[in-house]
Parts: sequence; C-alpha cells; structure tokens
Amino acid sequence: MSQHPVRGANSAPSQQSLRSPHAPDEGDGVETSPVIGDSVAKTTCYMCACRCGIEVHVRDGEIRYINGNKDHPVNRGVLCGKGSAGIMQHYSPARLRKPLLRTGPRGSGQFREIEWEEALSIATERLGHIRRTDPKKLAFFTGRDQSQSLTGWWASKFGTPNFAAHGGFCSVNMATAGLYTVGGAFWEFGEPDWENAKYFMLFGVAEDHDSNPIKIGLGRLKARGAKFVSVNPCRTGYNAIADEWVGIRPGTDGLFVLAIIHELLRAGRVDIDYLVRFTNAPVLVVKKPGDAQDGLFLRDEQGRPLAWDRERGVPVPLDDPQLVPALTGAFEIDGTPCVPVFQLLAERYLDPSYAPEAVAERCGLPAQDICRIAAELAHVAFEEAFELPVPWTDTAGRHHATMRGRPVAMHAMRGISAHSNGFQTCRAIHLLQVLLGTVDVPGGWRFKPPFPKSAPPGPKPAGKDGGKPMTPLAGMPLGFVTAPEDLLVDEAGRPIRIDKAYSWEAPLASHGMMHTVIRNAWKGDPYPIDTLMMYMANMAWNSSMNTAETMTMLTDTDGEGNYRIPFIIYSDAYFSETVPFADLVLPDTTYLERHDCISLLDRPISHADGPGDAIRHPVVQPDRDVRPFQSVLIELGARLGLPGFVKEDGSPAYRDYADYIVNHERTPGIGPLAGWRGSAGDTFGRGASNPSQLDRYIANGGFWHHTLDVDQRYYKMANRSYLAFAQTMGFVPKVEPVVFQLYSEPLQRFRLAARGHGAVQPPESERARIEAHMDPLPYWYPPFEETLIDTARYPLHALTQRPMHMYHSWGSQNAWLRQITSQNRLFVHRDLGAELGLADDDWVWIESVNGRVKGQVRLVEGVERNTVWTWNAIGKRRGSWALKDDAAESNRGFLLNHAIGDLLPADASGKRYSNSDPVTGQAAWFDLRVRITRCAEGEAAQTEPRFAALPLPPGMPPAPEKSSFGRQFRKVFAR
Repeated sequence: MSQHPVRGANSAPSQQSLRSPHAPDEGDGVETSPVIGDSVAKTTCYMCACRCGIEVHVRDGEIRYINGNKDHPVNRGVLCGKGSAGIMQHYSPARLRKPLLRTGPRGSGQFREIEWEEALSIATERLGHIRRTDPKKLAFFTGRDQSQSLTGWWASKFGTPNFAAHGGFCSVNMATAGLYTVGGAFWEFGEPDWENAKYFMLFGVAEDHDSNPIKIGLGRLKARGAKFVSVNPCRTGYNAIADEWVGIRPGTDGLFVLAIIHELLRAGRVDIDYLVRFTNAPVLVVKKPGDAQDGLFLRDEQGRPLAWDRERGVPVPLDDPQLVPALTGAFEIDGTPCVPVFQLLAERYLDPSYAPEAVAERCGLPAQDICRIAAELAHVAFEEAFELPVPWTDTAGRHHATMRGRPVAMHAMRGISAHSNGFQTCRAIHLLQVLLGTVDVPGGWRFKPPFPKSAPPGPKPAGKDGGKPMTPLAGMPLGFVTAPEDLLVDEAGRPIRIDKAYSWEAPLASHGMMHTVIRNAWKGDPYPIDTLMMYMANMAWNSSMNTAETMTMLTDTDGEGNYRIPFIIYSDAYFSETVPFADLVLPDTTYLERHDCISLLDRPISHADGPGDAIRHPVVQPDRDVRPFQSVLIELGARLGLPGFVKEDGSPAYRDYADYIVNHERTPGIGPLAGWRGSAGDTFGRGASNPSQLDRYIANGGFWHHTLDVDQRYYKMANRSYLAFAQTMGFVPKVEPVVFQLYSEPLQRFRLAARGHGAVQPPESERARIEAHMDPLPYWYPPFEETLIDTARYPLHALTQRPMHMYHSWGSQNAWLRQITSQNRLFVHRDLGAELGLADDDWVWIESVNGRVKGQVRLVEGVERNTVWTWNAIGKRRGSWALKDDAAESNRGFLLNHAIGDLLPADASGKRYSNSDPVTGQAAWFDLRVRITRCAEGEAAQTEPRFAALPLPPGMPPAPEKSSFGRQFRKVFAR
C-alpha cells in the first residue's frame, strides 16, 4: 500500500497522465506553446464542480494563460472551455470591490462603500444578538461554494438549525436515494468503470457537470466499441454522440427503468448470488396488515435482520456466513407471517402494470425498444461476464480467487433528480444495477472513496430543540433520519427548521431546502426570522423558482413599513442579481485569489481507484478591498466567541481559512486534508497537524491522491482489505459489510406512523401523503404538477439544461464564453413547430400556470416531440453582472425560471405544497408544463418579463466598450 503516489502512477490507462499538454513542434517555425509567464502555479479550477487541476501562468503579477495539469487525477491535462476562460472570470468587470451598506430601498441597488471593520462590526452585533436570544432566527444558506464542511460546522457552533447548501435545489434526490439504497450515489460519490464497461447507460446528465472526466471516459468507451445508450428528452452534448438515444418524456424515467426490471425478472435474468451476498433481498419482512410491525424486518434479540435458511429450515441472521437463504416463499415464525424482500420485489415488478406494453405510451417509447434494451443489458451482464485475476477476501473471511465483472455501467444526474418523483426514480436505477450485479464490480458502476458508507449513513440531523441561546447544536444541522423520531418537528408536528427540511413535508431532506427559505421567511412560516445570510446563492434570479414573486418577497414590508425579512447579509465575488437585495454585502475574492479546500469531509476529488483531495491557493493577490468569505466567516466566529473558533483565553483559534485548513480537526487526527499529515508530513488520512501541509500540496500540484492496492478496488461494500483501509482513514467506524437496501425499512417506519403506529405520528393532513410516497420499494407516480393542472391547456414539458461551456450564473458574464452563447433560444421539435406555424427566430410566449416568459425559437430534431427546452443561466437582468445595457443576455436571452413555481397549485384540500419531491424536498423544476404561442405582430422583439435596470454599485467602473485581453501575448512573440 503506497504511502504517497508517484505522479502518473494512477492505476488504469485512462487515469494516467497525458504525456504533454502542449502542441507538438510542426516544423513550420511557429511556436504554438510559447513561454508566456514568469511563473506557473498549479491549483484547482472553480469554473464548475468538476474541480480539475490547472496550471496558471503569471507574468508581472497578472494571469496570462490557464491550461490543464497533466498530472492531476481528475482531468489528466484535459481542460474545457470553461476552465480556459477562468482568466475572464478573474478579470470580470462585475467583481465587487469593497464592502457595501444599503442606503436606499432594498432592491434599488443604492449602497455606500464601507470599511471592513464597520462591515464586520455590523454583522457581529446583529448575529451576536440573535445568538444570545434565539439562534434559529438566523437562516444561513449557501450556494455552490464547495466549503460546506466549514459553513455547516460554523452554523452548528452558532446554534442555528437553519443551515443548508444548494443540494436541495440541485441533486438531493440523487444523493439521498443512493445513500439510502447502496451507501453511495452517482456523480461525486461514484463513477462508471470506464476501462471495462461494455454497455453504458446515461440518464439525465447535462454536460456542465463532471465534464472532463465524462468526456475522457466516453472517449475510452467508444474507442473500445462499447455501446453507449443515453436516456434524455434532449439530444445534446454527451447524448449527441450516443450509439442510441432514448428520447424519453420528462418524468417517466422511473417507469421505463421499472419496465426493464419487469422484463429481467420475467426472464429470470438477475444475479442471484450477488443478491444473496450483498443485499437485503433474503431478509424476512413481517406481513401483518394493521400491526405495528407490518413491513418491518424480522429481527433476533440482538436486533439483527433474519433470513430463512433453506438447509437448516430455521431463521438465521443475515450475516451468518453459513446462510443458504430462501429468496421466495412465505414463512410463519413464532406465529408471525413473513416473506423475503425478494418475494415482495418480484410480486410488485412482475405485475402487468410494469410491462413494457403498459408503460410505452406514457414514456413515449416503443414497447419493443424497452424489451430490446432489457435483453441487451442481460446479455452483456451475463453472457459477457469476465474475471479479473485478482484474489480478494470478503468480510466473512471467504477467499475469492478472482473478481467477477459484469460490464454494464450506469450514470445519472440532475435530469432524474429534479422531478417530484425523482427520489423513487433514482432508487429504481440503483435497484436495476443491483439486480444485474453491477455495483462496484469490474465493468460496472464503482464507488469513489470515502464511499460506500452504511445505508443510510449517519449521523442524524441536529437541532431538534430548535437551538438554544449561546449553545452549539448537539451535532451538524444536516444528516440522515431513519425513523419519525429523528424528524425536526415539535410536539404538534410543526417544522423546526425555516425551510421545513426533516419535517413531515420532506422527511429525508438531507441537503436542506434552499428553494423554500425566502418564501417561508417572508411568510413567517413556521416562524419569522431576523437575518438571512447567504453566500454564492443567486436567489433573486437564477437560484429561485418564480423570480418575480421572490423579488417581491425580498422587498415586501409589513403594515409598519418594516421588511418582512428584516436583514439580509450576502457575500459574492460578483455583482449578481441578488446583491441589490442585500442590506450588507461582503465582497468575496475570485477563486484564483484565495485558499479553498476540496475535502474528503465534503466534496473530494477521489476516483474509484483511490481517495484524493485538493486545495486552491492564491495565485495572485486581490487588487480590490475584498476578502475570502471563508476567512470572513472564521473571523465572525471568533468575534462571536463561537466554541471551536476561539481558544480558552478568547483569542481567535485560527488566523484565516488557510490556518483552519491545516490545524482544524473534526475528530482526533482527521482534518480537512488527508495528505501529508503528522508533524513531519509522513502519514496520510489520520495524523497530527503538519504546519507545512499546504506547501506540500502546492509542491505536488495542488492535490493529494492515494492509489488503492489492487485487491481493494472492487467489491468495496464487502472487501475486508478495503474496509480496513476505510476504517483507518475514518470513512467507516468499523470493518463490516455495507448491505444494499433494496427494501428500505426507514421508509416503512414512516408509513407505519402514517397508519397510526408509534410515538411520533404525522398530522392528519399529512398521513395520506406519507403513506403513499414513503414506499420501501421503488415505484413510479406522475409528477405532481401534471396531476394538478389542465394538461390539455399546458400540453408541453419544458426543461432547462446548462451548456458544457457555462455553469450556473457565473459563465454568462464571462467575456470569452459570452461569445459562444450570448443568447439562448427555445428548442422546439420541427414537427411541433410545423403544427404551431413556427419558424426559426420567431418570438413566442412560453406560458405556464405560474407566469409567462418570451423568447426566440430554434427548430431542431433532437428533442422529444412534446418537450421544449432551453439553455439555463444565459438570461440576465439588465444592469447586473456589469453587462452593458444592450447586452444580448438581458434583451434577447430569457430565463425559464420566470415561469416555474416554487409552490404547487392547490390540491383537493386547498393546500399548496412546495414544488418539491415529497421524500427529500428536492426542487422539482423539471416538472414544468407549458404552452407556446407565437407573438402577435407588433410585439417588441425583446425578452419579457423585463425588470428595471440595476445601477452599478459605487466604485464599480462601467463595463468596458471592448475587451482586449490577449494583446500581452504579442509582446511575448516579439521578444
């Protein structure tokens, strides 16, 4: 087991370094890779969540060029357009320059510049009063900041349960469904086995996330002749190069997957040995309708789940190494009728309602295609299985001479997650993988350390008491519930958190519900707050649903003229649409001016063959009066006297974020960074603080990576050698198998509560909803919006995607990236366009039950016929991001969010729930239904709705007439 890797020593060919990122000498005398900097700094990109390694060339203290770091384990030298354009992100004219204090009405953009001492004093006084009186009156919500281990810890020490990051708006369905099912999840938790997969299915993945690793992986797959099947209503990006495009109707992916499962079960094409060894398929489930134990596992006196042993004819613990379990049948044990999990599973999915013929029309797919894809999956998984000659030992002590591969891999993301049925759909995809035996085996989908963890993992969310004055929470604000007793609700069943996460409306909201915060705070439901503090969360525009209402709520006042949300503190590096709604603005640095930590405690850069983490470090110094928000937060913690942020004598525990990264310990010996620990930097994972740790990272290119031994790389859920390593690293508490939960007992506990069992039960109004949606087996139901509106009036699905060259709000202010896409269009299928009499560049109204927005059309063929879609985050509010008043982004670009509602239409009882998944609280902005109509003659050829232009903050120069970056390179050539 290597202590530290040699550069380029990653195990698989596609994980090895590229020989050189530079162009070869072509013999024509033209220098295509000139030396353009005095120095080259190696750090981590921040132009999306991919976190690639980059080399930043600096001359005379200014950034001149960015290229990929060929030694980096994420991108291996490959860099996309976003990463290269980081120069323009750093030199954006929209960069904030100094702390700001509001002087005019909220939303007017009227500020005065203040000094940092005044800004921090204002924040400290405000937050100090809240902490002394009622900590939950602070709501602290962050966007795509990649420092949640710090921000969540700060909230915990402050004592507020009201903390969350962007996940509830983005991908909590994906994360929670995976963590409750297999102890890991798609995206940052796992990856396909790009080297060995022969059949790859990609569900709902746009090209802005994880783009370089996916591009590299797809290149490897296609070079080997593997089949690539994409399941997505839109054929763009990755989907455009698929061997087969399944143009499914939005929100029906779960139905499609369960129909495939129906076919596999009907044909007997499932991996029985895998199910027996690694899942709860043999566990006995109590079948006593009306009883408090109905649907729970049969357990022994030690609480261990039991299975029926076919040879001994008795129930034995699932972890008995001699178990020969029954997967089907019915049993009565001490008067208690039971059936195995697999029996329940087979009964459900063999039902004719899941047959391809029954679901085809709803999915918009031919039944024969569903049957064929199921047969192809089975053929590759079982007929093309292979063995790697790698011996390994499982947790029961059984020795295996080889590692069996089933070369079917899958990957999924936001297109699956952002539906109100997304949690169960994500579980269905994992169920499909497990039935085929393809999770963490050669050729399948693989865990990235620190995963897998127990399913579900711990700990539970803290804050059940609502937060007490001057008292930290008992744990972190976010976690994983396993029973109604874990919910954050009061004795009357009312939510304790302002966003209603972990309430009966969203029991498993493990990422919180950022998208509900503003409405709930404005309404005072479940209570009013004092201060809303946000970081990198553009909630007045791109990170909200129904933007006009959100802006109204941010500026609304009560009968006495006081703002309903009394005070807003906002930190960002740029003048976004949200800055004008803040009372106090704390300007952040760009990612090239600060320290950051891409931590195993948060969102690491591991790949399946080993754990990794990384840092950012200041490549250049700010030329403005700005400070890294993480360091500001640490200083606020010290000024407030928060435990952990001050020493016993009351002095600050950390100078800044860099000091925190090196010296903070979450548990003894485990800190934000795993590499070069110990006083001499000679250990990793666990060890004392190393004062030279950041220097060691910088010398190694800004990252640390450990390569697992060859016998640790697969079967991590039951691999004794890997799990022993994981325990040493602090990933898991002990060496024991991670049992995949095909049937989720925690969900059944909620159903029992809805049926009137247990000490903690839902209010009467929530019982039917809990009963229906907390199903322990994956199932499909129509997206909520479809069931609550007139779909004949709004017949079309409407989606947004982000282009590969942009990410969230950041990209479309970037001078280079704007030249690629400065205006988005509504993509409409040619047949639908002909039916509606539309031509390219026609202006249309896109209308929903929530509102309407105007944009221009582009007719295409690569989209499901009843679906329209557009690029997200292109449309901007006039005046924001320092764009000129005639910018295409704010005059012709449009934002579909204007037509999306944060609340669902009223149900039969008149209640309007959050437009979210009922299990996790995931924002369901892909459920939007619309109609489109051609604009009338004479209507202005400009986007609507239009809002008043925002004035630039004081001290910010107007946008330049022309960006001329690059002239400096001519000087280099002339030398």
